[in-house]
Amino acid sequence: MKSAVIVFPGSNCDRDLAVAFEQITGTAPAMVWHGDSALPEGIDLIGVPGGFSYGDYLRSGAMAARSPVMQAVAQAAERGTFVFGVCNGFQVLTETGLLPGALMRNAGIHFVCRDVKLTVDNTQSAFTAKYEAGETITIPVAHHDGNYFADDATLDRLEGEGRVAFRYAENVNGSARNIAGILNDAGNVLGMMPHPERMIEPAHGGTDGRRLFEGLVEGLLTRA
Repeated sequence: MKSAVIVFPGSNCDRDLAVAFEQITGTAPAMVWHGDSALPEGIDLIGVPGGFSYGDYLRSGAMAARSPVMQAVAQAAERGTFVFGVCNGFQVLTETGLLPGALMRNAGIHFVCRDVKLTVDNTQSAFTAKYEAGETITIPVAHHDGNYFADDATLDRLEGEGRVAFRYAENVNGSARNIAGILNDAGNVLGMMPHPERMIEPAHGGTDGRRLFEGLVEGLLTRA
């Protein structure tokens, strides 16, 4: 099982995500530089990490979405490779069009950095299969532009197709319909603002994020 983490100028959670991948898969991921035009052969799982890619100039994730490696990521996603974007990675995935909608400035303007409660909406994807439907979990957030926005038709479609993976129990940023994470229509791409990689071992203060990565590994093994 092979994984990769994309590294942009300004990434600051790439190592966190790499540690989570290695802990759960047992193998260190390839760290792929944003300027590369191709991914290593045989990648099963791609992580697009949090941080401030390209300094968040223009819009958060807008410049990263146009870096050479993201074309390879998009092509891998189309082939069914699992892609997980967290925080800035979620912003990048919306900017590339791999996920619908946009992440806007927090409704309260301020940067939000604390543990939050999430409700698990969808348990039918590999990302969420280890959770119970309606379960409340605790995951940290750390973002300034995490206010998820989409038009009503898109929001209705996401909800109708069961593509809302997580919602905020307390809406900390103004996101439409409390949305914290969404899936693509094929279910192999997840973007979410909270950081499950920061809640995978007791030293973090909890392990609610660990099951997301465990579910991914089980999903990959089932595919094989």
